[in-house]
Amino acid sequence: MNVTTISKFRKNSKSYFDQVIDDQDTLLITRNDGQTVVVMSLSQYNSQAETDYLNSTKANREHLEKSIAQAKAGKVERHKLIEV
Repeated sequence: MNVTTISKFRKNSKSYFDQVIDDQDTLLITRNDGQTVVVMSLSQYNSQAETDYLNSTKANREHLEKSIAQAKAGKVERHKLIEV
């Protein structure tokens, strides 16, 4: 995560945007009034939104945690892909 001021961001916005996209990282821009703005790529935002949605219910979160634990323990099955 990178941090910059609003004045530095105004002067170098293109390079900051390029860095956010190239590094898949977030940028915090601090404003003069003490508030902070977060800049991230659309793909990173969509990924975070999907994660939030998948974890939005207790039942789904528990199911995902159980599946991840099984995968880490090697309890997986291989299947051939079916072409349609």
